[in-house]
Amino acid sequence: MTKLRIAGGQVLRPDATVERADVLVDSESGDIAAVGDPDDVPEGDETLDAEDGLVTPGLVNAHTHVAMTLLRGHADDKELDAWLQEDIWPVEAELTPEDVRAGTELGLLEMIRSGTTAFADMYFHEEEVVEAVEDAGLRARLGYGIVTVGKDEAGARDDCEQSLEVAREFDGAADGRVKTAFMPHSLTTVGEEYLREYVATAREEGIPLHYHANETEDEVDPIVEEEGERPLEYARDLDMTDGSDFVAHGVHLDGAEIDLLAETGTSVIHCPASNMKLASGMAPVQKLLDAGVTVGLGTDGAASNNDLDVFDEMRDAAMLGKLAADDASAVPAESVVRMATEGSASALGFDSGRIEEGANADLAVVDLDAAHLTPHHDLVSHLVYAARGSDVRHTLCDGAVLMRDREVLPLDAAAVREQAEERAAAAVERAE
Repeated sequence: MTKLRIAGGQVLRPDATVERADVLVDSESGDIAAVGDPDDVPEGDETLDAEDGLVTPGLVNAHTHVAMTLLRGHADDKELDAWLQEDIWPVEAELTPEDVRAGTELGLLEMIRSGTTAFADMYFHEEEVVEAVEDAGLRARLGYGIVTVGKDEAGARDDCEQSLEVAREFDGAADGRVKTAFMPHSLTTVGEEYLREYVATAREEGIPLHYHANETEDEVDPIVEEEGERPLEYARDLDMTDGSDFVAHGVHLDGAEIDLLAETGTSVIHCPASNMKLASGMAPVQKLLDAGVTVGLGTDGAASNNDLDVFDEMRDAAMLGKLAADDASAVPAESVVRMATEGSASALGFDSGRIEEGANADLAVVDLDAAHLTPHHDLVSHLVYAARGSDVRHTLCDGAVLMRDREVLPLDAAAVREQAEERAAAAVERAE
């Protein structure tokens, strides 16, 4: 049994207190074996230096489209519908499996370097994403995104069947680090007849759902007009609001929908940077938290963010949450850290996001020896309002060290960047 001791630092505990402590990781089981006073934690076979650092749970990016790193900066400052139809979808139609692999590896490199240890991905060519996750050592819930609008019945059914097949085939891959879901893109981009049929199949097989919901008013209004009810009421009628399900965005929710989410246990993944950049609106995050809804945090794709740094997302969530509530005390730092760790992990069904014995050893060490993190009045506040992904010194997932002293071990950073640059340029050229 190989044990790794993370020594010499402070530890962020599940109750948001910070204490001087060491963490012992069982590298074989991938779990935390002990947390406590340095004198009480057993010696390890190896030591990871956390001096002048804060050991935190690994961040969890609970909604993204990782391979969209290839489209970072390709088209900015446009309305959502025009952006998708004129700029994003034409390039995505040209992406090959090899392109998706290159974009995914670039995203995984970025996430490891910024302390993210788990994520949820909705995209296509997901077999490439699975292999990239397995090689890089991260944890993920993955699914094939379904869009049926603009497709004939054969094409629509093929999309639905592919999403089910991906969910069946890859659940438990990468030694259990990969989980899957059935992923209709949204309630307006997938026809009701397909939702009714294929959601029922997913339910029979115990496959959870992930989809976009209430992201913009243009997504809400058509459902209200055609169905005579709010989008999440419509989703409940389609059996799409189970406790294992999680929806992205939730910007335009009314009180009844918030109550519905709380009653059903359906989680919401807040994506503040994307919502601001695309002028989608401000999600009622404090109202969701007050109602007892599990809220996680996601970056969305790098084309609408434009990075995968969850530290940036935490700051945006806190700032935007205060504006949305018109209350400077709303969405406080402690709540935001919980959203980015335990909340997101819970939404994805992972036993991580907290530092305690028995939990997954998905961890980050944040270097506190920086001018912008001085003085140390409140380290939880610093994580949200001052820290950056570049402050992360070490990253671990499932008990394995993925980054040590800023060096990413499972990936050749230079080769990943070069491959992504070449493939991104070629895909855009083909689309044009």
